[in-house]
Amino acid sequence: QVQLVESGGGLVQAGVSLKLSCVDSGTTFRRYAMGWFRQAPGKEREFVAAISRSQGRTNYADSVKGRFTISRDNAKNTVYLQMNSLKPEDTAVYYCAASDSYSHTHPHEYDYWGQGTQVTVSS
Repeated sequence: QVQLVESGGGLVQAGVSLKLSCVDSGTTFRRYAMGWFRQAPGKEREFVAAISRSQGRTNYADSVKGRFTISRDNAKNTVYLQMNSLKPEDTAVYYCAASDSYSHTHPHEYDYWGQGTQVTVSS
């Protein structure tokens, strides 16, 4: 069973950095590829980044490439999203999710979800 809990969101100014964490309290974390999605008010949930089971391979949305970095620590059952040079358009609820492939970019391809953490970037 996968049980995901995100943390690290907040209200920040444009240009600063923020690091999100997502902890799995279950025992099967390393079996899954992990992804981050976000959803802004009135918009569909969109893919942000994903990482393979063994941390060797990553996948990013074009909108965050070069600014965001996904990583994971399987010993801590944790996946991270380092967000640099934040922009107001990054404002959204950020969700972590588990899938069987890091190449998956659609929400329906992910089996388990956290409750989300709010990130608000002011200009």
